[in-house]
Amino acid sequence: MLMDNIVFKNPEFLWLLILLPVVAFMLYKFKFVRLNNFKFSNLESFDSKTLKSKLYPIINFFRIITLLLVIVALARPQEISNSTRTKTSSGIDIVIAVDISSSMLAQDLKPNRLEALKTVASQFINDRINDRIGLVIYAGESYTKTPVTSDKDVVIKSLSDITFDGIIEDGTAIGMGLATSVNRLKESKAKSKVIILLTDGVNNSGFIDPSTAADLAANFEIKTYTIGLGTNGNARAPVALNPNGSFRFGMTKVEIDEELLKNVANKTGGLYFRATDNKKLEEIYNEINKLEKTEVEEIKYSDSEEKYRLLIIAAIGLIFVELILKYTVFRSII
Repeated sequence: MLMDNIVFKNPEFLWLLILLPVVAFMLYKFKFVRLNNFKFSNLESFDSKTLKSKLYPIINFFRIITLLLVIVALARPQEISNSTRTKTSSGIDIVIAVDISSSMLAQDLKPNRLEALKTVASQFINDRINDRIGLVIYAGESYTKTPVTSDKDVVIKSLSDITFDGIIEDGTAIGMGLATSVNRLKESKAKSKVIILLTDGVNNSGFIDPSTAADLAANFEIKTYTIGLGTNGNARAPVALNPNGSFRFGMTKVEIDEELLKNVANKTGGLYFRATDNKKLEEIYNEINKLEKTEVEEIKYSDSEEKYRLLIIAAIGLIFVELILKYTVFRSII
């Protein structure tokens, strides 16, 4: 290859290049063979080193270059232009269900559980380039924050706006959060449908049993990954409201219904994870990201442009130049 985008269709002809030194030697060795021989009694009147005789070897140079051009042309140099197109053969629709009960303000993750989740989930969303993602939030009740969409900026903006503001009833309605997520995905035509449900407590609100919601997800072939968020033992979390409406924090026992979350995951073909700190939470989302791979097909297109024609034209041009020089400038020498 001469350049990154130049290839030879018939590279075997390039072996002929080894003949160039041989041809050059022969032209040099026998350059006077065709000169006519005359006998003179005195050569003093002849200048054997005229300018024309000195320039005459340029004819042989043209011949070597012409042969070089012909050999390279026989090898058929081509300029290849490549382009690629990415085709998503099977996208994944994902709903992230987030518990936003007051306990998500616990500070065992830094700065608190909710903010830690938002940071990690945002990176996860950015990594899912070819997928559609929706957002469901729940506490004592649940609702869709963002429908399933391919607009990642909208989802991330909605995620960053999540706060515990008391608009929805406090509590942990895991069944309702899961059921709302299923409702978002049940009509999806995607080849794979996934729910990532995160909670830091036990199901204590709502009128839908988590087991029933899990059966519903299984019926619609929606895989559910469940994440229990919170350290082992006690954590500094909201325990009461101050007169000014702010939270009063104190040490409370971390209670997560891991058995329930495992059952939900098992019923739907998913997995259960426990995130006890920021690093573990990040590792869990990375693991889910690896498990749920979108099949992407990269199609490559190649276009070739023949370059030998220019070489042939240049070779023919040199032949004409040689002929013109031989029968004009160097006519008296031949």
